[in-house]
Amino acid sequence: MKSKNTGNVLKGIAAAPGIAIGKALLFSKEIVEVDDSEIVDVKEAIKNLDEALAKSQKELNKIFNLAIDKLGEKRAAIFEAQLMILNDPVVRGNIVERIKKEKKNPEFIVDSEISKYQSLMLASGEEYLKERSHDIDDIKNRIIRNLRKKRWESKIEKGMVVVARTITPADTLLLTRAATKAYVTEVGGLTSHAAIVARSLNIPAVVGILEASSKIKQGDNLIVDGFHGKVIVNPDNQQLEFYRKKLEDLNRYGAELLKLKNLPSVTLDGKEIKITANLDLPNEIEVALNNGAEGIGLVRTEQIFDIAEAFPDEDEQFETYKNLAEKIYPQQIIVRAFDIGGDKVLPVDLKEPNPFLGWRGIRLLLDNPKIFKTQIKAILRANIHRNIKFMLPMVASVKEITRTRVLIEEAKSELEQSGVKFNECLKLGIMIEVPSAAVLSGMLAEYVDFISIGTNDLIQYLLAVDRGNEMISDLYQEFHPSVIKTITHIIEESKSKKVSASMCGEMAADPIAIPLLVGLGLDSISVAPSALLNAKKIIRSIRFDEVKQLAAECLQMETENEIKNKLTEFYNGLKINLMEDS
Repeated sequence: MKSKNTGNVLKGIAAAPGIAIGKALLFSKEIVEVDDSEIVDVKEAIKNLDEALAKSQKELNKIFNLAIDKLGEKRAAIFEAQLMILNDPVVRGNIVERIKKEKKNPEFIVDSEISKYQSLMLASGEEYLKERSHDIDDIKNRIIRNLRKKRWESKIEKGMVVVARTITPADTLLLTRAATKAYVTEVGGLTSHAAIVARSLNIPAVVGILEASSKIKQGDNLIVDGFHGKVIVNPDNQQLEFYRKKLEDLNRYGAELLKLKNLPSVTLDGKEIKITANLDLPNEIEVALNNGAEGIGLVRTEQIFDIAEAFPDEDEQFETYKNLAEKIYPQQIIVRAFDIGGDKVLPVDLKEPNPFLGWRGIRLLLDNPKIFKTQIKAILRANIHRNIKFMLPMVASVKEITRTRVLIEEAKSELEQSGVKFNECLKLGIMIEVPSAAVLSGMLAEYVDFISIGTNDLIQYLLAVDRGNEMISDLYQEFHPSVIKTITHIIEESKSKKVSASMCGEMAADPIAIPLLVGLGLDSISVAPSALLNAKKIIRSIRFDEVKQLAAECLQMETENEIKNKLTEFYNGLKINLMEDS
């Protein structure tokens, strides 16, 4: 029985999937207060500074090595960037010069000097740079603590749910040593470093709960639902019973799902649905293979390379794409061109007043043909086994496709002139995530080999709702009638042109959405590696003729609630519903 108690439920953004039950640990680092008292011995102050810098570097080296072990070299670059700041002679030089000139407490000078960098980041208005400012804060406080020759005393008990205003990547890694069960933060989004690290380490996380620290007290019992972005504070017996059963079911269900790994993804009446995996990190391909992926439906290259500082060169990209393609062979892999701009960081100097509607995706790539052709060449070279496909993000017109095809031919010509081996055959596809592309999907299909529906952006553009804004998150509705009708239009138009259509957005992994998507005629979905087997279980539990009727009924409905209730009722009837809301 579901509890009717909703007063103790805090809503946020689901940043990392999973369920955790545990006691709250209000995690806050010591607020560093410094004074500008004068010093007498300048040499001693500089000596103490250098010792503090060396100690901070030693600490960060340990964290960096742990990050490589846990996350791989690409993600560990988060900490390498912090080390570079510590080793920057300009930073040290400015601090030393001010100590000599002002003869002030070195802690004050360090705080003042490094805070300048933070202020610049915060003033930029870029979400990524705001996130990075927290990393800079971590460095500043680390140096000051070591100047005071003071150790950070950890009082973290094992198996706690960490609640904080924000958590730095270093915090996230070190807290794993205390077997932290989950993270809850007041700030941050899906693209924050802490969220990415939490997903990589399979730790449930809910972010963007503005009142978390005031509504949650030390030692409170918490349920963290990383699937639905909910935190339940001091749950009642019904809520506890519900989620304890969910945890038991998840563990048991996980073992049962593994038995499906080598079984076909086919409905009870014989309709085959292909299930592929989305990749954010290179090492996720192992999880995808272990869970029986039928290929890779989306490689988010901007995440794979973490292009915060610079775009990777052709050889680095070539090696990465080649390794991924060889691991998944003989299955296919779809590499998406850099999808940058919007909520994603750009390694270029850009003042973007409206990033989501501005210079992003294919627009940025076509305006930077050198960057774009570097990626194209790497893919052409890596396509040794002809199992790589290339996909364009944020396409809105035919012109963007034809201009890309011109660049592909130029890239081939340049590789040929250089005597570099490459494969001439490269299938080109597009993501449909802009309303104009959805309307023109039939026309666009004539210029490409395949289409993938990117629901994450498509829904927010259709409904004019920022999907990362917790204040209007309830308006982001994947089952809005306009969304369902738009998806239907794209599928029908693609099939009329005999072009395959898949879906790689988060909607494709939503358990109650899968029967609808199959019923609408979708033949392929791409989901997170961890969601592969659950999607297969659902597909193997439905009949195609029944879900076609289900989809037809949903298309006649007028509200999101009607559609969602209908789909939930159908899903509950499958007797495999583990993630039903409490």
